[in-house]
Amino acid sequence: MKYYEKDQMTALPVQKAVGKVLLHDITRIVPDLFKGPSFKKGHVITEADVEKLLDLGKQHIYVASLKGEIHENDAAIRIAKAALGNNISISEPREGKVGFTALKQGLLKINVKGLSRLNSVPDVIFATLHTDQVVDKEQDLAGTRVIPLSIDKNRIIEAESVCEQYFPIIDIRPFAAIDVGLVVTGSEVYNGRIRDGFGPVVQKKFKALGCSNMKKEIVSDELDMTVSAIKGLLDEGAGMIAVTGGMSVDPDDLTPAAIRPAGGEVVSYGVPVLPGAMFMLAYIDGIPVIGLPGCVMYHRASIFDLVVPKLLAGETVTKSEIVQMGHGGFCSNCETCRFPNCSFGK
Repeated sequence: MKYYEKDQMTALPVQKAVGKVLLHDITRIVPDLFKGPSFKKGHVITEADVEKLLDLGKQHIYVASLKGEIHENDAAIRIAKAALGNNISISEPREGKVGFTALKQGLLKINVKGLSRLNSVPDVIFATLHTDQVVDKEQDLAGTRVIPLSIDKNRIIEAESVCEQYFPIIDIRPFAAIDVGLVVTGSEVYNGRIRDGFGPVVQKKFKALGCSNMKKEIVSDELDMTVSAIKGLLDEGAGMIAVTGGMSVDPDDLTPAAIRPAGGEVVSYGVPVLPGAMFMLAYIDGIPVIGLPGCVMYHRASIFDLVVPKLLAGETVTKSEIVQMGHGGFCSNCETCRFPNCSFGK
């Protein structure tokens, strides 16, 4: 039953609706203060409710049977449950909408193809945040509802079928709390001429994603020393290696050259992301090894924030995925950074 098919409903004056059951929420709005249901679906109207309903502008209450149809609240719950993956909770229906909230920090995964198919089912809508972004515990992620007050049950069966085919439509992959080995390169740092400013920034970023930093090795701009540091951290059980600095094309910048002889199978050296173009990703016996360019140290959002969460969520990042990062890979360098609430990496 669509909202505009009032000819199929019986309109009763509020005064004659006492004892009747509401088929939908009745919303109360107080500008800048409150918007929500004053009366919820299923409420039995009493004599005391009449004046309140009139104050809300409700002269009539519409009553209808739901033969072969499902009420908006029940429909939204069914869609939500069918789409729901791991580490997410769903709310009780409110004004016909069911919301999705993160139960833990992790990488949000939206089956974009499935979402499009779901939104192609007539009168069904499902809106989400962008896929592949870090979300925090208790963060709102998505919402679903149907457009009419009630909907043909076959539409909901169709929506559930789409969800089953593309399950899950929405999911959170938690981050592995791995030990990260950090190799800081640079003769100026190794010789104590300057303090290491890069390492603490990277450690803070990993800590924010739930990782511990096992050990930090500071090395000079010498190939053998860097190779030895990488291999040593792997031997000690590091679940990921991050090498900072030395990623440009200067003669003294040897990080890319060191990752290869350490056993690295290089996925990409150079990515279509700004900031972060000189980033390197490799794997050594399945362990990700990343070469971090200097921009990671002084940009709040960079290639680090697009790739590392995927790695911590257990994904193997491919060359094809890196190539596709060019779309949305340009940071606007806003005066006040709003990442991740912006277009970067989306």
